[in-house]
Amino acid sequence: MTPRLWDGHAKAHDLKSGFWDAENRLMGNRPRQPRRSSGFSLTEIMIVVGLIGVLASTALPSFRKYQLRAKTAEVRSNLAGIQLAEDAYFGEFGVYLAADPEPAIVPGSSAAAFDATDTPFDSIGFSPEGYVMFSYGVAVSTDLTGYTIDAAADIDGDGIVQLWGYARPDAAEAKVAGAVGCDVSEIGSQSIDPCGPGFGKSVF
Repeated sequence: MTPRLWDGHAKAHDLKSGFWDAENRLMGNRPRQPRRSSGFSLTEIMIVVGLIGVLASTALPSFRKYQLRAKTAEVRSNLAGIQLAEDAYFGEFGVYLAADPEPAIVPGSSAAAFDATDTPFDSIGFSPEGYVMFSYGVAVSTDLTGYTIDAAADIDGDGIVQLWGYARPDAAEAKVAGAVGCDVSEIGSQSIDPCGPGFGKSVF
């Protein structure tokens, strides 16, 4: 008789287990799964760091060149402004006005103040907005009928100065040497140009 009692207990246990399994499924209860760590492995972190390094090494040089080109754009605007001011002065007084380089020292990689107070730039009515990356000067012919405006900068701070200029020939169709150092043989007449094939291009 003992085996029959044991079989009854076993069947009752199986029935009870089946009942609880059915209840768990009905209530949406599922057996708990082991929790996984939400952190990153050392290998994953190293891969990400490597990718960031590759992207930085590619993007930063291009971004720097873009910045240098943007800063160089200043020179065209200011040379054109000085040219208009000189022509207006000539229209009123019949002569062009020479101006020593301002700032007196060619700026480096940081912009410098342009102080036109009590200078010929003030007399012709030219003063740029804010600080400048270039030093600007005006040289006038001996008969005061021609002039050259030129500008110098070392935007990338490598010690190599780039020069730009604008020349209006005098009555004899001769160009005046630049006050800052522009070789006027390298620029056209009445056009804003780099004062040499490499200026404004070699480092950009």
